[in-house]
Amino acid sequence: MPFRPRPFFAVLLLALTLGAPISAWAQGVPAEQASVRVRYGLAFRQGAQEVGPTVSYGGMTPNDVALWAAVFGEGWLGAWASVQREGFSLSQEAQLVTGGSLLRASVGPAARVFLGPVRAEVSAGYGFAQLPVFSNEGQVRLVPTARHAALVGARVLVPLPWSLRAEVRGELPVAIGSTSEGFAAGGALLIPVLRRGEWGGALALEYQYLRDSLTTADGAVSRQVISRAGVAFELSYGGGSREARVEEAAQPETGELVLSVVDAESGRPLPDARVVLTVGGVEQEPRVAGADGRLTGVVLPRGEVLARVSAGGYVSAEERVTVPAGGRAERVVRVRQEPPRVGSLRITVVDARSGGPLAGAAVSVGSTQVFTDATGRVRVEGLAPGPVEVNVSAEGFRAAQEAVVIVVGTRTELPVTLVSASKGALATLSGQVRGVRKGKPLRAWLVIPEAKLRRRTDVRGSFQVQLKQGRYRLIFSAPGHLSQTKVVTVREGEQAIFNVDLFPKSR
Repeated sequence: MPFRPRPFFAVLLLALTLGAPISAWAQGVPAEQASVRVRYGLAFRQGAQEVGPTVSYGGMTPNDVALWAAVFGEGWLGAWASVQREGFSLSQEAQLVTGGSLLRASVGPAARVFLGPVRAEVSAGYGFAQLPVFSNEGQVRLVPTARHAALVGARVLVPLPWSLRAEVRGELPVAIGSTSEGFAAGGALLIPVLRRGEWGGALALEYQYLRDSLTTADGAVSRQVISRAGVAFELSYGGGSREARVEEAAQPETGELVLSVVDAESGRPLPDARVVLTVGGVEQEPRVAGADGRLTGVVLPRGEVLARVSAGGYVSAEERVTVPAGGRAERVVRVRQEPPRVGSLRITVVDARSGGPLAGAAVSVGSTQVFTDATGRVRVEGLAPGPVEVNVSAEGFRAAQEAVVIVVGTRTELPVTLVSASKGALATLSGQVRGVRKGKPLRAWLVIPEAKLRRRTDVRGSFQVQLKQGRYRLIFSAPGHLSQTKVVTVREGEQAIFNVDLFPKSR
């Protein structure tokens, strides 16, 4: 197949780029001080070697990462460098004959000039390229041959609508010490994707056309044409236009913050509310709202501010506010009252003899006195946390006195057993059996030999027995724990409560 390079795509891209309209929106291409571009793409290669093993080839191969960088600083003189590693494969009837990789690299000084809104860069320097040459030692083998050349190149950047830019570039190598010729031309469409201060980023859709020919010392002649398409990302530093910098410098750096602190339910202003502002990660000294609940006249740097608001009897609240440059940010902060820190107590009064509920029993909790209902229960709300004394009395029964601890937000249960006031009434013993190690209730056995009584505690470890007046031994036992014996003396109608802690058996 004859070797016929067709740089159609390169010519088309060049014509479209140079023919793009440059009108009033083209106010200038940002002149970045430094930029780095990383590209990946595909290479469409067509070539032939005419002397030696006659080889012709064509097709598409992946193109490895290419890196290009330029530095200009603040002036017109700068430097550039690039390196590219190309994949190469030669196949015959779908079978790979040979392959490898080829390297291109270049470096040198550059100068830039502005032609109205267009920026042109002229460069010179040194170029190194490995070009495909083949040998035939039993089979065709790729032998990359190095070309050393002096390079002359140019790059033109043209502004387009919507902040886009078109790039056209060309490069001409002048071979040193070998017979070689060729050129490279290409272009790109640069799409800006980010700008953070002096840093910018752009997506580049690139196309490149290369033509190379080489005659080696042993007379082998190799020619190739490469069309390369790829996608790149370019990171640049600097490059804000003069107009943008002047506009940014003219913008005010501060704004005003106004906060109004109100009750979330009623909307009533909360005077003397405490406000702590965090600006740029630094917490400022506390400020106090006025009698109308407003905090005014606070001048802050533009940007986001975190405001923490607190008031007596209210839950603290946070608000994030963005302060505009040269403007005012107003925000209403609604805070909610703290829930009352109280608990409740439910008391159940029963007859010690029958176990039935006692209705109408008088229950005194602090200064509050209430009476039990038909189920023997009564509930007292709004009790402050901590220990409280409970007194219970009923006609025909002996009064009882208990102590209980109130927990915030919790209803505490208190069972009370009243003993008949008549002579010969049984004494009541009650309590709980627990383990010493973790304080958990135990299902234990209670044996009272003198009363010929054997009883098991419930799942909460609680027990309750009634005895005649006298002296008794109470023996407690539970699996895995040491037994414990208590000796008690009870009188008629007495009510005694005690807890028993059992020690675990040693292993």
